[in-house]
Amino acid sequence: MKKLFKVLAIFSFAVMLSTAAFATNGINLIGVGPIARSMGGVGIAQPLDAISAVFANSAAMCFGEYCPGSEFNFSGTLFMPKIDAKITNTGAVTPGTFSADAEDNVYPIPAIGFSSPLGKEGTKWRFGLAAYGVSGLGVDYRNTALDQPTFYPAPPLPQAAPLATGVYTQLQIMKFAPAIAYQVTPKLSLGLALPIDYGVLDLQDGGSSGFALGALPGLIFKPIDNLSIGLTYTSPQKITYKHVADLDQDGTYDDLDLESPQQVGFGIAYDFFDAGFLIEADVKWINWADADGYKDFDWDNQTVFAIGAQYKATDKLSLRIGYNYASNPVNEHNNFNGQTPATVQGKTLPSAYYYETFRIIGFPAIVEQHLTLGVGYKFSDAFSMNLGFVHAFENSITESGTDLFGQPVELESTLSETSVDFGLTWRF
Repeated sequence: MKKLFKVLAIFSFAVMLSTAAFATNGINLIGVGPIARSMGGVGIAQPLDAISAVFANSAAMCFGEYCPGSEFNFSGTLFMPKIDAKITNTGAVTPGTFSADAEDNVYPIPAIGFSSPLGKEGTKWRFGLAAYGVSGLGVDYRNTALDQPTFYPAPPLPQAAPLATGVYTQLQIMKFAPAIAYQVTPKLSLGLALPIDYGVLDLQDGGSSGFALGALPGLIFKPIDNLSIGLTYTSPQKITYKHVADLDQDGTYDDLDLESPQQVGFGIAYDFFDAGFLIEADVKWINWADADGYKDFDWDNQTVFAIGAQYKATDKLSLRIGYNYASNPVNEHNNFNGQTPATVQGKTLPSAYYYETFRIIGFPAIVEQHLTLGVGYKFSDAFSMNLGFVHAFENSITESGTDLFGQPVELESTLSETSVDFGLTWRF
């Protein structure tokens, strides 16, 4: 057991050091681990491994296929977003269309999970632990046509001003989550995870980090052996990033609060045992509109719909497919007046134009539809491997208004995503 916890500690540290720039349901990954991700991100009613149980609904640890034994998962995601943006400014000092592709990168996102009985043989208690990169977003337009710090010259301005803000943004949120579950009856279990968020935010003026503690209670009810019903709640977790940007241009760097929003999730799963077929569906409500930071940049709440299926083609081979949909949370502000000020967390930005470029160019969390596929192979009762593939279809956001001189301007961002998942499972 001591060796296992050393392994967990090492991989938790690796998760904390990983660099991530991604976005799916808002800034949240649709799921953690290759099994959940290849089934559209489902898992509230019947997670299929320890890592997704801790992430999605820790009450599921009492009903996992690994029960009454233990399970350890290691997984990794290679995340490949494709982001580009365009600013059309026909009335500026230097009019034209300025477009750029964000730097193409492959972002590795490691994750680990562990679940084990807590106490003597026959105990109704289980313990779990997971660490994973779960949220993030970023763009890098440095040294492109969008990165022009003196686009608006002085004079007539008191000092030169850039074409856009938000040309470099990096937000990463990693979670370390201990969890506990109790099987009340053969049909009902309760669980609680206590995720500790570690966030890093860099808006090109230096990075800042912080921690936040949250709670993720859940329950699973099985009215019959084939049917599972799950319910979860995720509390909000706010991190204050110190001295990350001079919002009001007074020469002093300001703090920015970003809050991972509260969520409510409901899931249902039905297992056709004789046919080797499992189907799951989840619905989640994500409260971006009341979360600090996201409400300041006018994000809407999201309702996430996910459905996934697994077919056991043989005793060893499992095939998976899924679909995930959530509408783009970033509101469009057509006909915005770039000459008026904008307020963010009590700080007055001199120009709403830069508020809009930061929203649209710097934080384009706009993808909506995801198609997922996966395969699992069981080498033995103790060891299996899982692979997954997720594609988020391209989506764009466009809004028009005026710049800081009152001239017509149009802002546009486009995002699509592809990721490949790999995971290993040991049961003991």
